[in-house]
Amino acid sequence: MMAYGENTSLAERKKRAALRMILGFEGTDISPEIRKFAKRNAPAGYILFRRNVEEPAQILELNRALIDLNGKANPPLISVDQEGGRVRRIRKSAWPPMRFLGNINDPEQTQTIATYLAEELLAMGFNTNWAPVADVDSNPKNPIIGDRSFGRSPEHCAQHVRYFLEAMQKRGVIGCVKHFPGHGDTDLDSHLELPTVEKDVPELEECELLPFFHNLDITHIVMTAHVMFPAFDEDNPATMSKKIIHDLLRTKMGYDRLVVSDDMEMKAVRGRWPLRQQLDRSCRAGVDLFLFCKEPALQEEAFEELVRLQEESSIHETLAIASMKRLQSLQETFFLNPPIQPPLSIVGSTKHQDFCATLRQRGES
Repeated sequence: MMAYGENTSLAERKKRAALRMILGFEGTDISPEIRKFAKRNAPAGYILFRRNVEEPAQILELNRALIDLNGKANPPLISVDQEGGRVRRIRKSAWPPMRFLGNINDPEQTQTIATYLAEELLAMGFNTNWAPVADVDSNPKNPIIGDRSFGRSPEHCAQHVRYFLEAMQKRGVIGCVKHFPGHGDTDLDSHLELPTVEKDVPELEECELLPFFHNLDITHIVMTAHVMFPAFDEDNPATMSKKIIHDLLRTKMGYDRLVVSDDMEMKAVRGRWPLRQQLDRSCRAGVDLFLFCKEPALQEEAFEELVRLQEESSIHETLAIASMKRLQSLQETFFLNPPIQPPLSIVGSTKHQDFCATLRQRGES
């Protein structure tokens, strides 16, 4: 494992800057831009989308190549959004939306699907899943959450987030609760616009925050929402808000593991502030890692800005070192004794398909 020290050389700043980034790319093979980036400085990890996948064997080969690209000194997060329902990048198995599990309300069923899903991801070489959604489906007009949520009750969501997250991580796949402090009560899609949740603090504590609060003890990653919460911060979306990330999540709620941004290419933030300002505010707020899911030019610009921020501010250098220590802690927890990799034949197996079909039938009723 890499040891992170307070070395102020340019090489160390570049290393730390790259290790704050999770990168995506086009195509079913590693892009030339990603190869160039990783050869210079290894990023924290990679994220795959449907545009990157063909079938399980190709996915496994691609993920192995990404791990080799980083090298043994920098084991990467090999990640994917495999929630179930409409958000599943690998469609070999018909995982139902989480709402179906909430409707069934059987802890054993939620734990079983999380275990099966984790086994498929491990078989294909993944170690991280950006799931489960901890958002409460409190607004029927929400275009982006809906049945991705376990339900409309905060307590109900909190329980099933825990069942799912515990089972997936017990099987060896890193999970993530998202999108803090809650994307459920919006009527805009943050991929396209900047939403606002107009609730006061007591309402947010009783609804949006509850599933997060009850699962911070077991999650190793919290993903931020590109959403405005005027009750906490009138000027910044959660990803860029010190009041939300540092004051609320880290100080009041006591969370000190990794915080990762949602995709910085989403239109909720992209172009609304200069990239330097976005990164400056987000780092100061307490964000450790940034998702840059597609554009090579933006990835390069972000890398240079993260280096520059450290060069110009001892605060940013201190923050970068703290973020790297959190990343190292995660690597030590999950990578020192990795789980046994299941065979590829488990992906889309009859056992899993039959289980999915049963859940769909029960969950729809």
